[in-house]
Amino acid sequence: MTSSSNPPPSAVWQKDGEGVSLTLAGDWLREGPAVSVTGTAPDQAPSRYQTEALGTHDSTLPAFILAHLRTVKPTDNAKEPAPLEGLPDNLRSLLELALAVPEEGGPHSDEIPASKIETIGLFAQSTWHACLAMFDFVGQTVLSFGRLFKGRARFRRSDFWMTLQQCGVEALPIVSLISFLIGLILAFVGGVQLASFGASLYVADLVGISMVREMGVVMTGIIMSGRTGAAFAAHIGSMKANEEIDALRTFGFDPFDFLVLPRILALVLMMPLLTVYADLVGILGGMLVGAFAGIPPVLYWTETVASLTITTVSLGVMKSFFFGAAIAISGCMQGMQAGNSSAAVGEATTRAVVAAITAVIVLDSAFAAIFTVLDI
Repeated sequence: MTSSSNPPPSAVWQKDGEGVSLTLAGDWLREGPAVSVTGTAPDQAPSRYQTEALGTHDSTLPAFILAHLRTVKPTDNAKEPAPLEGLPDNLRSLLELALAVPEEGGPHSDEIPASKIETIGLFAQSTWHACLAMFDFVGQTVLSFGRLFKGRARFRRSDFWMTLQQCGVEALPIVSLISFLIGLILAFVGGVQLASFGASLYVADLVGISMVREMGVVMTGIIMSGRTGAAFAAHIGSMKANEEIDALRTFGFDPFDFLVLPRILALVLMMPLLTVYADLVGILGGMLVGAFAGIPPVLYWTETVASLTITTVSLGVMKSFFFGAAIAISGCMQGMQAGNSSAAVGEATTRAVVAAITAVIVLDSAFAAIFTVLDI
């Protein structure tokens, strides 16, 4: 409760010689009137305080004093505590405790922002280190496959068959749904355009060639990147956070052979099968649209088979081996490089999905350019 005999809160800055005094008066309460400040706050701490007319106060008063002391320029005697002579004992103890704790750096820190050239240099440096890490991981993969062919790689066959099931059979539902919808979309879009030329039958050619050459393998790769690549990163990252990988090294097992090799091998083997399955399901989706458009299923299938060649079908299957290796390497590498916390595992999973999808798109673009040059 503010006393009616006391004036509103006020602060008066006065210079006398080389020192600065701060006169405080009134009741400093949050619900009270605004503080009246007289004079300009100097860039040095007050040498003494005059508080004879000071009434009651809450946190408003120490916050006012502390805000000024935080802005005081450091001097040669910066290690010496700021003088608090004249303040009440309870207020002086509170300010001494607050000044003993260093101010946390934040957005208002005095760090000089990096220049554009420095930013570009840091980005180039991080990209270079990431490329070196990727080349190192790919090299370890090659060496691990070499040990496998020599019969020296050790991993549990039960883990391999379980990973094979997760990469293959358990992925069929989502691959079926996406491939079927892609076939429907291609048939709808192509049918509308071809109908204006009276060539609706060629929807079978459009869907068949698109699925076996590009869409089937690319969509399967993207699905497996978000499903299996993320699972690889999360599983291996969790094992690293729980120090299970260190335990494998302690018992004499190579973590790369034990964890990475069976996953890469399983996904490389299953990607071609999933690609062929996705191609068939996509063609069936296009056949359904063709049936509604008046194209008999037998005629649709005959036209599809006539439009496809061994070379066209083999292009997508060939790319699937590389896509499977890229997805597995991306997921396992991010898992092996994850930190030792649950947050780091989540970040590694996110990076694995992004890296795998990017690798699939880049590889598909490279293959498209090569096939164009070779006129395939």
